[in-house]
Amino acid sequence: MANPVGTFATYQAIGRREDLSDMIFNISPTDTPFQSMIGRTKATNTKHEHQTDSFAAASATGQVVEGNTPTNTTVSPTVRVFNYCEIQQDAFQISGTQMKADNAGRAEELAYQLVKTSSKLKRNQEAALSGANGAAVGATGTARVTASLESWIRTNWTTQNASPTSAASEGFSSSNLCTAPVDATTPATVTEANVKAMIRAAWTQGGKPDVILVGPYNKVKVSAFTGILTNNIFQQAGGQAKIVAAADGYVSDFGTFKVVPSRFNRDRTLCIIDTDYWAVAYYRPWQQSPLAKVGDSEQRMVLSEYALESRNEAASAKVADLSTS
Repeated sequence: MANPVGTFATYQAIGRREDLSDMIFNISPTDTPFQSMIGRTKATNTKHEHQTDSFAAASATGQVVEGNTPTNTTVSPTVRVFNYCEIQQDAFQISGTQMKADNAGRAEELAYQLVKTSSKLKRNQEAALSGANGAAVGATGTARVTASLESWIRTNWTTQNASPTSAASEGFSSSNLCTAPVDATTPATVTEANVKAMIRAAWTQGGKPDVILVGPYNKVKVSAFTGILTNNIFQQAGGQAKIVAAADGYVSDFGTFKVVPSRFNRDRTLCIIDTDYWAVAYYRPWQQSPLAKVGDSEQRMVLSEYALESRNEAASAKVADLSTS
């Protein structure tokens, strides 16, 4: 049906004001669960060191007679472990004209880009800390790399795959630092039996793990475990009923665990964490600084320098080589 003859419609109009919302919608996830759960400390060198120690196995047959003259026990030295600080960095440049412009969704372009860049780098840091990077000392032209969560855990671990392609070599040693995990060619579906076995192993070592950190696919698998907290239906007065069926709590023989999904650690590894024994050691905390002004523009750099401090990896555990789809 045609418009009436002579009708002046919007399609012919010139000068109509645009309708641009004063909001910017960005769904990129910015939650960083591993960093949020663990401690924060200070590094004073790019090689961050600390010491660990342990008792000999408990003995039930150490009784002595009255008046006994003790025999000296061989003193065991502490273990000196270390990690390297890596640098996360990004920069951007805004022209003077854009700085002056009246932009929808942000009062000031420079401030908006600072927030966006900082959030992006924080995501990168989460992936680096909770992932599977091996340590690298760095050199001229080569970046230092901090060993990640998966690479540290060596005492309590199992592979879900019955026949991994090669033996895992991760975990700290003075000769090879922490190497990246060796993955099986064919992963397998996570089982509750293996998760329970690793919880027990960490507890037996002396840890008190309380978090299961897992990727999105295996979060769904964990939700099917028999040890999850009972599913509930909640209904507020006058409101719609809500069915809670997610495994946000897992009850084991050695405590109740918070099941935390993460978008940034590898889905193929489930980590059982004692959060008291992990921290981010900052050599240079998050900071932003202006770069040299060149022409009609402003440049800013955002960076941090940090290492993952594994205070005693035997307090945690992992189940490796899990299916991810």
